[in-house]
Amino acid sequence: MLTATDGDAPPPPPPPPALPPVRDEDGDLTREFRAAVSEALEREDVERLRALAEDLHDSDVADLIEALDADERPVLVRLLGEDFEFSVLVDVDETVRVQLIDDLPHETVVEGVKDLDSDDAIYILEDLDEAKQDAILETFPIAERLALERSLDYPEESAGRLMQTEFIAVPPFWTVGQVIDYCRETEDLPDDFYEIHVVDPSFKLVGTVALDKILRSKRLIPIGDIVDEVRVTARVDEDREEVARLFERYDLISMPVLDENDRLVGVVTADDVVDVVMEEAEEDLRALAGVGDEEISDTVWYTARNRFLWLLVNLGTAFLAASVIGLFADTITRIVALAALAPVVAGQGGNAATQTMTVAVRALATREVGSLNVARFVNREIMVSFLNGVAFALIVGAAVSTWYGEWQLGLVVGGAMVTNLIAAGLAGVGIPLVIDKAGGDPAVISGVFVTTVTDCVGFFAVLGLATWWYGML
Repeated sequence: MLTATDGDAPPPPPPPPALPPVRDEDGDLTREFRAAVSEALEREDVERLRALAEDLHDSDVADLIEALDADERPVLVRLLGEDFEFSVLVDVDETVRVQLIDDLPHETVVEGVKDLDSDDAIYILEDLDEAKQDAILETFPIAERLALERSLDYPEESAGRLMQTEFIAVPPFWTVGQVIDYCRETEDLPDDFYEIHVVDPSFKLVGTVALDKILRSKRLIPIGDIVDEVRVTARVDEDREEVARLFERYDLISMPVLDENDRLVGVVTADDVVDVVMEEAEEDLRALAGVGDEEISDTVWYTARNRFLWLLVNLGTAFLAASVIGLFADTITRIVALAALAPVVAGQGGNAATQTMTVAVRALATREVGSLNVARFVNREIMVSFLNGVAFALIVGAAVSTWYGEWQLGLVVGGAMVTNLIAAGLAGVGIPLVIDKAGGDPAVISGVFVTTVTDCVGFFAVLGLATWWYGML
């Protein structure tokens, strides 16, 4: 009988290559991980790709999608197949998400969206054009399609768009045991929920019962006996920023959403509100800089066009400030030092106004300023501006007097500094308040007006005071 010797035995298969680290110490995706994924995509190595993506969180996959080239993204989705969760796309930049959906087969998109909670499905569908929306919605069962279409009909940044329509609602005469059995036996329930909603026959909200309260109650107790009255609800057309403020104010984990007939139609959960807070903060920050809804994934042409209007407006205000300087051409000719000193006063006023404006815009956004404290807030900002104006007037006046050897010039510049910083305080707090009162968005509009005020007042104060003072001599 022949037996294989050790020399004839086949060599053991090589061990699989080690998985590279996903993120570095700064929390960014590593180059090694990005390269390993690209190599697996190029070779269409499904086994290697699934090993790399197996333990990734949705946010990690979202960052990976954004890091890949445009032609690699649909390959990633195709190779992962059923292992790819479409909920990942909620965390992807809008430009990347829309482009990826355009590149994927229609059937893949349909199946992916069908597996999502309604709020995530709406988040993806709302960025698509109407034809793509209709093509996807046509594949849904009638009840789900009508619910999604109704959500899409609500205003874009409303609670109706933010809510999920999957929730648990029971009548008040059900017992605790019936509710528990229902939750155990029903398959079509939300993935995560924290409260049971109690409704009357017309689906008007009676109240809610927390899950921990249900688990601590005896099975035969009617659910209506342990229901908590809901004091905080949202309307479907309520702005999502107001919903977020209510969550923060009352430490909520979920909030019922009611339609115009007071019927329960959805629930907003805390994880969605966190996204709203981040998006609104980013939106306000971009608005202050005049870059709108710009993302780093946007094209060069779109970005340039998006910024052009804001730069054009600022160019107009710059010419307005230049016209103020032109009024005092003779003064500048006689006192050349003013050409160097006037921008110092104007720039310092602009910086001070930006500080005040930022505080004012944030206070308005978070509703920290209202009719009860607006006067105190304005007075505080004016006093701060006055004190800083005096302090910097002394510093600048002394510096100018020493530099140019002329105390009168230092006195003029110091007086202009006080004037412009007070004007900066008034503009920084007053302009956002007026814009907000008029129904505009202070974060978007305030900056250009505040800058114009401080530039014009700064130049006028320096040159006007110099013309008056030296004309008196």
